[in-house]
Amino acid sequence: MKNILVTGGKGQLGQAIQFIAADYPDFNFIVTDVEDLDITNRESLFEWFATYNGDIHGLVNCAAYVLADKAESDEERAYRLNLDATLYLAEVCKKYGAQLIHISTDYVFDGRNYRPYKEEDKPFGRGVYGSSKIQGEQAAIGHNDQTIVIRTAWLYSQFGINFLKRMQELMNERPTLNVVFDQAGTPTYAVDLAHAILKTLQQKFAAPEINLGGIYHYSNEGVASWYDFAMAIKELINSSCDVRPVTTDQYLTPATRPPYSVLNKQKIKSTLGINIPYWRDSLKRCVQYLQPAEVAAVAQ
Repeated sequence: MKNILVTGGKGQLGQAIQFIAADYPDFNFIVTDVEDLDITNRESLFEWFATYNGDIHGLVNCAAYVLADKAESDEERAYRLNLDATLYLAEVCKKYGAQLIHISTDYVFDGRNYRPYKEEDKPFGRGVYGSSKIQGEQAAIGHNDQTIVIRTAWLYSQFGINFLKRMQELMNERPTLNVVFDQAGTPTYAVDLAHAILKTLQQKFAAPEINLGGIYHYSNEGVASWYDFAMAIKELINSSCDVRPVTTDQYLTPATRPPYSVLNKQKIKSTLGINIPYWRDSLKRCVQYLQPAEVAAVAQ
């Protein structure tokens, strides 16, 4: 039995890991959130690990400051969570021999290449959120070369607050809805990402002598705009809302979004043998957890 610490347990990825925990009977999940374990406090983090006498085998860091717009006016907290805490986790995992998997984002790229980004492409994040995540990645790998960083994008699920649930709410409230069509990426079901993370840990524990450290990209397969995503949601929930495409210039936000942030996932598929579902197929599966039975039938 391997003890796996999951930070950020109340977020949608942390909840997704708990949702599938029974599929991994060899793992004992220890799920925490800020009230249980403040990862921005280095001293208390090391004290927490010491109480387990090194009996933490893996750590999945789902905790992050992810509010890109709010980060522009809350820079100190964004860097404390996305940089400082990540560094402390890398240090404590190195000391106690735990495998760290740190979750990062497509926002580390500015989106100006207009081709799927590879892991080795130079990051250039715009705004506080992207910059803080870049520095967090670099600190984690720089202080612990065993660290596995998984970048993902456009995360949604039946848990927490996300684009899917917001669209469902707005489509039920409004007759019309404007959604940006000139930003391209890939919607990613948090449950699919959770499986990829835990399968990665399984591979590491099966061959501990192999250093899997480094950066990997994971999103669902395919490409979509936010408008495409919204239209797919509309169809699956059988909404009559009139969804209209608008440009980014018509929907200004404090943080600049990358216009193209599709991730190249060849490395995680070839190195770790991870199978990746198509985004529309995953969306159908997720919607069934949100809707009453008569509406969910539309997704089948």
